[in-house]
Amino acid sequence: MKQLMAIFITAISLSAQAKEDPAHLKALIDQHKAIAAAHDTAAQCLAAGKKEEDCHAELMKACKGIAIGKLCGMKHKH
Repeated sequence: MKQLMAIFITAISLSAQAKEDPAHLKALIDQHKAIAAAHDTAAQCLAAGKKEEDCHAELMKACKGIAIGKLCGMKHKH
């Protein structure tokens, strides 16, 4: 329960920070766009019939430094 409360408080804090700081908000938007573009490229790779492992490898390379997680989770790093 304490972990859930900590996550909730962190989310509210980050949300408030983004509203107060236009530069932070722009950076956050740019991060999400970059993550989404990497996922879109991975989807196109799969749609082209390439191997899933190859597309995932490309996804991991594209997401290096902008996201976290094995397959570029739709989470930005903090």
